[in-house]
Amino acid sequence: MSEDRDRRPSDQDAAIDAALDAAASGKAAQPQAEVNFKRQWDTDLDAELEAAMAGFDPGAFEVNNPRRAPRDERAGGMAPPGGRGQESRQGPQMGKVISVRGKSVFVDLGAKSEGVVPVDQFTAELPKPGEMIEVRVDRFDTAEGILLLSLKGAAVEASWENLRKGLIVEAKVTKTNKGGLDVEVDGIRGFLPIGQIDINRVEDAAIHVNQKFRVVVTEANQREKNLVVSRRDLLEQERAERREQTWKTLEEGQVHKGVVRSVKDFGAFVDIGGVDGLIHIGDMSWARVSDASSLVRVGDEVEVKVLKIDRTTMKVGLGLKQLMPSPWDRVEEKYSRGMSVKGKVTRLMDFGAFVELEPGIEGLIHVSELSPNRVRRVNDIVKPEQEVEVRILKIEPDARKIALSLRPLAAPSLVAEEDDDEDDTPRPPKPEPKIPLKGGLGDRDPFLEPPKGKSS
Repeated sequence: MSEDRDRRPSDQDAAIDAALDAAASGKAAQPQAEVNFKRQWDTDLDAELEAAMAGFDPGAFEVNNPRRAPRDERAGGMAPPGGRGQESRQGPQMGKVISVRGKSVFVDLGAKSEGVVPVDQFTAELPKPGEMIEVRVDRFDTAEGILLLSLKGAAVEASWENLRKGLIVEAKVTKTNKGGLDVEVDGIRGFLPIGQIDINRVEDAAIHVNQKFRVVVTEANQREKNLVVSRRDLLEQERAERREQTWKTLEEGQVHKGVVRSVKDFGAFVDIGGVDGLIHIGDMSWARVSDASSLVRVGDEVEVKVLKIDRTTMKVGLGLKQLMPSPWDRVEEKYSRGMSVKGKVTRLMDFGAFVELEPGIEGLIHVSELSPNRVRRVNDIVKPEQEVEVRILKIEPDARKIALSLRPLAAPSLVAEEDDDEDDTPRPPKPEPKIPLKGGLGDRDPFLEPPKGKSS
């Protein structure tokens, strides 16, 4: 069939040949009628084409056409489903400062991406060109063709265009409600649940009315005009970062400033740079303390000394009294052996009673020094909180021990004093007894001379 078609010249071929002959002879070719190419397809050719295309599925093939590439692909994979360009580069990133011009700090993020950070987000001095800073991508400004950045942890200007989960914004508390606080974020109404106000439990949310917080967006729905934020999440993020840095440099003997997070019967927990340490009640004061809440309260800022670190269990022991002068340093200046002082009984033990002479200075009355008589029970002699007057027997400042006594002093021995006006002449000797003393040694007394006429 095709051979017959090839041997049959078409009207188009005839027209082309005529035009070529005319051009070669220099004569103008006669105008030919416009060829209708649709008529070039005959019935046999249509049948042949349909047979060749049988079973062909055009949907199984993908043709890459740059002009028809999806918008997200044309943006180099940077655009989110919403089509806001390079703002999908979320999360903290390190960038190099290029320059500072006007109210913007220009930052190079690499991969031919540049962004700007508002100058007012830098609370300290402005960074210098070449310095590395940590930033977050807010959104891509299509008009300027640049990324709008924010300094890590800084609140950004919010709108429904850029509000998304994880964005840090500034919220002003307007009023309280049943479940938390109503807040306003750059004119957008939002909600701060009471459980997300602080890391610790909040008893009275009303105290935060009219305050401004940095918060993190946890839910943003423009269609429903629903905005939920959390301050607790942001505080925990910041605390986790501080904790990591603190553990790297924490050593015994260091002095840190911290905030009391909770008070227990056995002591108080203090946050020192994201790490919770325990001040045992015995390390709070040199004086004996029975109630830790009498010295510190939740939220107090205190200065503590690191006493012990256990990196395996992640526990830290802190001390408060170690930064105060010890009363034992001057105990020998105030007390001496044999001195009588007043004190208060603090504890009773089987072996004696402890007496507080002053805050931080305690001495022990041994059971043998409670009374000149035999003592069966200590509480038969003294009671807790009883005021007593004791005598100091011994002081050991290095061992921080003082031995005390309640026993009275022994009566002084009476010494006969001779009269100075007495005659110095010797007294006459006593006359010798004429009759031997009965019951004595008689003539067998070696100190008596034998009678005359008898040999010894």
